[in-house]
Amino acid sequence: MKKYGRTYHLPSSPGAASDDKIMRSTIGLQVDDIVVTEKMDGENTTIHSFGCHARSPDSRYHPSRDWLKAFAAGISPLLSEDERIVGENLYARHSIAYNALPSFFLGFAWIVGDVIQPWDDTLGRFAELGVVSVPTLHRGPYRPDLFEDLALGLNIETQEGFVARVVNAFSENEMPQCMGKYVREGHVQSESHWMKTELIPNKMA
Repeated sequence: MKKYGRTYHLPSSPGAASDDKIMRSTIGLQVDDIVVTEKMDGENTTIHSFGCHARSPDSRYHPSRDWLKAFAAGISPLLSEDERIVGENLYARHSIAYNALPSFFLGFAWIVGDVIQPWDDTLGRFAELGVVSVPTLHRGPYRPDLFEDLALGLNIETQEGFVARVVNAFSENEMPQCMGKYVREGHVQSESHWMKTELIPNKMA
């Protein structure tokens, strides 16, 4: 089992906490083709050929992971040993209440070996496996005011932020240069961690 790498905050992200990593520069994202997807308010989860795990492979049991384990059981046999599908487990409500999700698991990465696969190939693999992807907010060339415009367009009641990445493949070691996230200010509304509070399920459409 391999832990999914950390996504650094974009320099303009106001939601970075004291222990978060921030990109030194967005030069790696200043290319002709990037995709920006919605950052969902869930638990980072990896599905692999012999099961699934939350971002930390040694994470303890929590009832919010039961649905995901059953979902992963239908996908794991279709994966090779070096394949990983990474996404958000959205079964439990964190800070945002979702009332019309297409699935409780929304994928955002397909990794083979240590390479994060091209975005278009990722969507193709998701389609083969029956995985729904996170919503796309932008696809096209980088421009200097892109992230600021996307931030202004966020619905603060229903959206946490967004993640930008290059469309082409890149290694996991290149994540700090090839992808970055924006989290809006004041996203976390409670001082108690969601795993220590009452489990409130989100809703699917």
